[in-house]
Amino acid sequence: PRLVSVVCGFPKDISMYPHYSRGQFGEDAWFRTSTAHADALGVADGVGGWRVYGIDPGQFSRFLMRSCERLAHTHDFEATRPEQLLARAYCNLLEQKQPILGSCTACVLTLLHDSRTLYAANIGDSGLLIIRDGAIVCRSMEQQHHFNTPYQLAVPPPGQGLNVLTDGPECAALLQFELQHGDVLILATDGVYDNVSEELLLRVLSHAAGIADPVKLQTYANSVALMARSLSFNPSHDSPFSQNARRHNIDAPGGKPDDITVILASV
Repeated sequence: PRLVSVVCGFPKDISMYPHYSRGQFGEDAWFRTSTAHADALGVADGVGGWRVYGIDPGQFSRFLMRSCERLAHTHDFEATRPEQLLARAYCNLLEQKQPILGSCTACVLTLLHDSRTLYAANIGDSGLLIIRDGAIVCRSMEQQHHFNTPYQLAVPPPGQGLNVLTDGPECAALLQFELQHGDVLILATDGVYDNVSEELLLRVLSHAAGIADPVKLQTYANSVALMARSLSFNPSHDSPFSQNARRHNIDAPGGKPDDITVILASV
């Protein structure tokens, strides 16, 4: 099968990014591409803490996703190994003469056109949900060192390696899943999952199954992204992030303003 996919998102601070730039929403980045044999999709979330060191967190995530897209079109791309695609893109980052510093979470998935098996590799708290018949039948595993500190691919400034969380591509949580016609896939950054509960996502996407028209599918992606953005700025919203914070005895009421990226795909 082939995936029909669409994307929608928003930067947290639209005034900082007044012009749309393909492949990014603020410090989030994404790619989607098709080769003769496979589909490949990915999202990455640049870790915002780098900004205080004068480093643009979005540059790291953008470079990683662009590299994934480019490498998916090389002769040695293995569509059953998204973790290898991520590892090769990360090596590209490390090999730059002008170092690209920073870190990001990432989730990449691949699907061979002559197979029903979806493969995914996830590092951190971006992630994948698969919906079938109104229920979530598969989810990627979130990876956190501790609360609000996700696993992340990183290139620290020289001499700072010991002071920075650095998780290699080999840390990726892998999954494979047999898809069926009508399955709906959500690939998104934590700007979605921190603000929109799975119950709400299921409600919004209840009629998205089997849609092959990208224009129609786009309306669903727009609904998810708009809802995430609206809830992220709602101080009285009991968000998944807020609920998770309470479990760690941390008071963080309301939504969590963040960059938002959602890729929606139907089988």
